[in-house]
Amino acid sequence: MLRSLFSGISGLRSHQTMLDVAGNNIANVNTTAFKASATQFQDTLSQMTQGAGTPQVGMGGTNPAQVGLGVQVAGISTNFTQGSTQTTGRAEDMMISGDGFFMVRSGTETLYTRAGSFGFDAEDRLVTPDGAFVLGWAASNGAINTGGPVGPISLPRNLVAPAIATTTAGVTGNLPADAEVGAEIIRDIEVFDAEGEVSKLTLTFTRTAAGWDVEGTRGAVTATESLTFTDGELDSGGPLTVGGITVNLGDLTSYAQLTSVSISEANGREAGALESYSMSSNGELVGSFSNGAIMPIASLALGTFVNPGGLEKAGGSTYRATANSGNALVSTPGANGAGTVVGGALEMSNVDLSQEFTNLIVAQRGFQANARIITTSDEVLQELTNLKR
Repeated sequence: MLRSLFSGISGLRSHQTMLDVAGNNIANVNTTAFKASATQFQDTLSQMTQGAGTPQVGMGGTNPAQVGLGVQVAGISTNFTQGSTQTTGRAEDMMISGDGFFMVRSGTETLYTRAGSFGFDAEDRLVTPDGAFVLGWAASNGAINTGGPVGPISLPRNLVAPAIATTTAGVTGNLPADAEVGAEIIRDIEVFDAEGEVSKLTLTFTRTAAGWDVEGTRGAVTATESLTFTDGELDSGGPLTVGGITVNLGDLTSYAQLTSVSISEANGREAGALESYSMSSNGELVGSFSNGAIMPIASLALGTFVNPGGLEKAGGSTYRATANSGNALVSTPGANGAGTVVGGALEMSNVDLSQEFTNLIVAQRGFQANARIITTSDEVLQELTNLKR
């Protein structure tokens, strides 16, 4: 039989594969974080009809004569270029800007994905649309240990920001230098104990002949301090320590005709309930609490690969590590070459429709040309069979 018949068949098969790849790309034009694929062809083995000849005295060498036996698919590569950003406004939607993959666990297998359309299940665990757990590190008292093993990320709705006892406070402003001796100025500071119980620390400033005395009272505990000023600036005195709280007095001044003493700062807080959360660029899930506290709740883990093209597509917009992709390097977003995370946005498909429709035309014409090889070879065989009538 004619070799061209089999060359034509191989061409039909290869161009059919190209059509399949282009069709799959077009079908996923709106799939979140989909990465387009491309088909590469290569020729198959060639049959030797005449070997190369060595140059002789008085005669030059000859080149080999070979007849190709068709085409085959050399590989189907994945294009991992960044897709466009689609803003959604959902706190659970996340997009990787740069390299890397979200790590998810389906059953006992760890998979990797660029599709960050996540949500929470009935047990407050962050999951993909098909139920795989999103992996990362959980925070303990606002601290995240990224050196430990990764695990499912959860967001307990009853999460509480612990109370913090007040240890420092500050007073600023001006004490009037022209006040009469014995004049008083009283300022109150709201303070907290370790259980979050609120109480009052009262500061009483009393004018003296030498300057000002300040008395701090917290419950039954009192403390006093004398302040002196030179040309309006604090010369001596402070800080004042009352019941374990240190009050900074170093920012006070004493000029005439002005009374502006106020509380500038005080740490400590009561316990607070979780009100909302957001995603930071470094992959931290940050919670906002009713007491004003802002604390990290968990951190996403990203996996990067030496050869992402070696990953195996596992369905559901996920990938599986292979021997040629290498093992994943696990890190936080923005570290070790991993991209950053954008909250409230998704990565769109990187399919270029104009390129894909062009590929369809090229594949269709290639298919037609190879079909013509078969029909032409068939006509030649028909002529051969008609030689004898």
